[in-house]
Parts: sequence; structure tokens; C-alpha cells
Amino acid sequence: MRSLTFLLLILPNLLPAQDYVAPKDSTRSTPKEKWSFKDRTYFGGNLGLSFGTVTSVQVEPWMGVFLDERKKLSAGVGITYWYYRDSRFTPELESNSYGYRVFSRYRVLQPVYLHAEYSNQSFEIINRFDGSNDRQWVPFLLVGGGYVSSLGGRSSVFIQVLWDVLQDPNSPYGGQPFFSMGVGVGF
Repeated sequence: MRSLTFLLLILPNLLPAQDYVAPKDSTRSTPKEKWSFKDRTYFGGNLGLSFGTVTSVQVEPWMGVFLDERKKLSAGVGITYWYYRDSRFTPELESNSYGYRVFSRYRVLQPVYLHAEYSNQSFEIINRFDGSNDRQWVPFLLVGGGYVSSLGGRSSVFIQVLWDVLQDPNSPYGGQPFFSMGVGVGF
């Protein structure tokens, strides 16, 4: 939680500011906006759905802000919700997990980007033997990269591969890289 608070305190200082230019007929300064907030922001997320013996629902919206006019460096935040039910066990395993993420991206080439992310999720840890559960915050430090392709206008589709560097014992990634796909608007 300290990491999120730290980022929220320094992020406004990293965002591009406005230039103050004196008009020709006045000595007063007036702001000249470099580019609009709409041009600097992008939205996206992941949606995962699986139904059957194992049901999984994953919803992960996020928002990013470009930190430079060339749109190479950006930072953003997002939230995560996962629902999981596995009816192969008696009693059924069922859990809800939620959390937040703070990320940064750097475009190496127009379609290729590097990605770093700190994420913290509150997982229900279920004991299969007695059905008891415990809620725990599990941290992740994800690094990797991706490829983004335009769908037209400000919409795009992306695919990325990330690795969890921290390898918390309660991490669901188990030391393996994981792939994700999603749709973005503005990136």
C-alpha cells in the first residue's frame, strides 16, 4: 500500500506541465496547452471468461497517461477482480480476489513496448482438505513487453508476456511467464 501512496504523490510531478507564454500585446502570462488530457490518456484492460466445471471471471480495467509528447513513456493505474469456482472438488472451491496495479510502459518501436508493473492482490487462500480459507495480500513485480496493433482510430489490440520477479509463495504464476491479450483505446 505504501508503494501506491508513493506513486500517487509523485505521479502528478512527472506529468507534462503547461508552458506559460507572454502574449505579444501584454506582459501577463497565459497558459498555452501543449496537448490535451484526452490526447495524453489511454484506457484498456483485460477480460477473461471461462465457464463449465471450472468457472473463471477476470475483469481488469486500467488507465494510462503519456508522460512525453512523442508518446513513448507512459504510466498508469488499474484495478483487478477475479472470481474462481472449481466444482471438481468436494466441497467446491470458490474464491474472489481483488487488487490494484501501477505500471509503466516504454515504446521501443512504434508497435513494441517494454512493461514494468507492481501489483498487489488480495487472494482467498483455500485449504482443500478442510475447506477453510484465509485472505492474504500477494505482491507481484511483473516485467516484460508486448506488441500493439491498431484497429483503426484510437483503438488497438495488444499481446504481452510478463514474468513475476518476486515469486511470492502464494503467487498463482508459479515461476512461469504468462501471456495476456486485451484491447486498448488511445495506446
